[in-house]
Amino acid sequence: MVCEEKHMGSRAVTIICRDEDVARKRFGVERDGVGICYTRTGRRFFDNVVMERGFLEVLNDALSDSGFWDKLKTDWVCLDCELMPWSAKAQELIRQQYAAVGAAAAGALPEALGALRTAEARGIGTRALLDRYQERARQAALFVEAYRRYCWPVASLGDLRLAPFHVLATEGAVHADKDHVWHMTTLADVTGSAKQLLVQTPYRVVDLNDASSQADAEQWWEDLTARGGEGMVVKPMTFIERRRRGLVQPALKVRGREYLLIIYGPNYDDPENLTRLRQRRLATKRSLALREFALGIEGLERFVREEPLRRVHECAFGVLALESEPVDPRL
Repeated sequence: MVCEEKHMGSRAVTIICRDEDVARKRFGVERDGVGICYTRTGRRFFDNVVMERGFLEVLNDALSDSGFWDKLKTDWVCLDCELMPWSAKAQELIRQQYAAVGAAAAGALPEALGALRTAEARGIGTRALLDRYQERARQAALFVEAYRRYCWPVASLGDLRLAPFHVLATEGAVHADKDHVWHMTTLADVTGSAKQLLVQTPYRVVDLNDASSQADAEQWWEDLTARGGEGMVVKPMTFIERRRRGLVQPALKVRGREYLLIIYGPNYDDPENLTRLRQRRLATKRSLALREFALGIEGLERFVREEPLRRVHECAFGVLALESEPVDPRL
């Protein structure tokens, strides 16, 4: 299998054409640049059109300089990427959901601790409760530090970082028939051509029949998360893996403690909370993920075969319908 570093950003599906003439002929888009960057749910990623145009031009130059167009015999490409910082697209989520928790803790816990220390000094016997609240204050500080690590101001294109990890499709080909090492090595040439924007994704190939190979991957994950990294994404070596019971889940996120502080709250790793979290039912989420994956690949196949646009839209609408299912998005 392959273990890839999980970048803490926002999903960005990016389509780049060699020039505007290709965009017009293949996508029917006129006078709107050489491509577009979408969010995971199909919305335009950039609100700032000037920044988007500069972003796409840098990426286009990197593809040209690396010989990508000739190597893959294509004039356009659809890339699966992570765009950083996380705050570039999730600013409102951070402000309302995460920063609000940090601010509430910073305002309330010092007052509570002061009252408990006063009570303890008077001999009321609040030591156990005081210890508990001191631990909560420590956890809250770690929580704030964790989400701030993934946020920085974005004033210009130079503040952005893009980590491509899948070559989804090019003219005449959906690259689901290639293994993940092919995707990583193909994109490594591109990222080396624009280091001011593009980030290469570190990864490890793991032999599941070799205990030392597994131990090396585990240590890599431990070191990565100890430095504040989000974690890794574990994938079968092949892009599409089938077993007797059907498709194998194409990817599994294995996150570290600091990131899970953000998702599940400052005291998520208290023993009682861990017990509750281990009892979650994940079958529905896994089923949805597999169906979305299959629909996504089918949509790409139909587009590459130049089927009518309504046939491509069928797959897109199917994915959006699955996304509307009421499942905890934190899973």
